Amino acid sequence: MLRFELDGLGRPEVRRLLEEHLADMHATSPPESIHALDLEELRDPTVAFWSAWEGPELRGCGALKDLGGGDAELKSMRTAVAARGTGIGSAILRHLLAVAAERGHRRVLLETGSQEFFAPARRLYARHGFTPCEPFADYVHDPNSVFMELRLDAGADPEWTPCPL
Repeated sequence: MLRFELDGLGRPEVRRLLEEHLADMHATSPPESIHALDLEELRDPTVAFWSAWEGPELRGCGALKDLGGGDAELKSMRTAVAARGTGIGSAILRHLLAVAAERGHRRVLLETGSQEFFAPARRLYARHGFTPCEPFADYVHDPNSVFMELRLDAGADPEWTPCPL
């Protein structure tokens, strides 16, 4: 059973997972195309961060950044290496989408990489109904970025309903 903890940024396991996340971003993307948040940026009041635990083991994390105007952005989505391929990414995403819907967000947006390294993430988002969109917030067109959105408002797919927390 997966357990979600709000915040948890002070836990060493979480810090290590986020350091791994940032290291991968720096290894796969040019510096100007890295949009991952560091630990201090994740503490911003507009960001809500969750870690996902299975018993004592950290399995992944994800965050929602409130962009205002009914929009939220997915940030810091990461599955621990040992948990990849087990559905943890989908569970974290469903949790974040349910929270976004409960908080009244009308759209959830994201930026991810265009490189092959990010193909599993793009497939995950597409499976959950995300579609390509234009850059949003402060983003600009970048060949190293893919922008996606999922509408949660009345214009959204009537078949999609948030999973219960």
